[in-house]
Order: sequence, then structure tokens, then C-alpha cells
Amino acid sequence: MGWVLLTLGVAFGSAIVPLVNAELFVIGLCASQHNVHWLWLGGAVAVGQIAGKLLYYLAARGTLPLPRFLHDRLHRERPLTPRRVRWQQRTKLIRGKVEALRERCQRHPHWMTGTYGVSSLVGLPPFMATSVLAGVVRMRLSTFLAAGLAGRWVRFSLIAASPAMFAGWLR
Repeated sequence: MGWVLLTLGVAFGSAIVPLVNAELFVIGLCASQHNVHWLWLGGAVAVGQIAGKLLYYLAARGTLPLPRFLHDRLHRERPLTPRRVRWQQRTKLIRGKVEALRERCQRHPHWMTGTYGVSSLVGLPPFMATSVLAGVVRMRLSTFLAAGLAGRWVRFSLIAASPAMFAGWLR
């Protein structure tokens, strides 16, 4: 039970801080501890990851207010310097594609559900980005939780089972 709770904490941390890698933690844990069932680990990571991504979702939706220093930094008017003008010109195409994607997701909510579900299972497009996009387009909370939990549980259960599968194949 202790390893499952530790896994839950690491998964929550990896959802908040992308530098923490939950996949490596799960593989390392399963390779060294053979008494932890892979389905329990997959469930713990799924719950931890969705709990962490829920914060991003709620912040993007506007339900969870950002801390004042972030809000002021994101919404203050800045003078246009030559460097900022060059940056805006370089990122114009990317910003246009992101805006078109956001509009498309708002027009077709089921398409966003599919994209988010695939992202939770495969990791492409990046799960953090689709979590934020789900909040921006105001995906229903129940859909966000159900699709995310299902995809993450399958993904991390398979990752947790992989050391035992590979060990069996090498014999």
C-alpha cells in the first residue's frame, strides 16, 4: 500500500511539474518491487495525473484563479520593442494554428473529446496541452475526468506490466 501511495504522489507531482517523469518511476518501481500489482499502480498514476491536470484544466477554464503574480504577468500591457516585434513575427504562424485549433475544438466538442482521449492514452498531442485546451474550450468536467482517467489507467497499467512481460520474453 505504501508504494501505491508514493506512486500517487509522484504522479501528482509529475502532472504539475513536467520535469518529473512518471513513466520512468513506474518502470523502475516495477523492475525493483515485484510485489506491487500493475493494475494498482496504473490506477494510482491515473488518479494522481488527472488530479494534477485538473488544476490546469480549471485554471484554463477560469474557475481556478491564477496567483496574482502570474495573472499580472500574463495580462499586463507591454511596450512593443524591436525584439518583441520580431518574436511576434516568428510566432505568428504558430499562434494562428493554435487559435484555429481552439476554434475548431469549440465548434466540434466531440472532436476535442477524442483528441483528449487519444492524448491521455498515447501522449501525443502532449497531454498537458490537451488538458489546458480542454479547459479553454470548456469541455464538461465529467468528460474530462472519464476520458483522462480511462486513457491514463490503460497507459500506465501497460507501462507497469512491461518489465514483467519483457522478463518473461527474455527467458
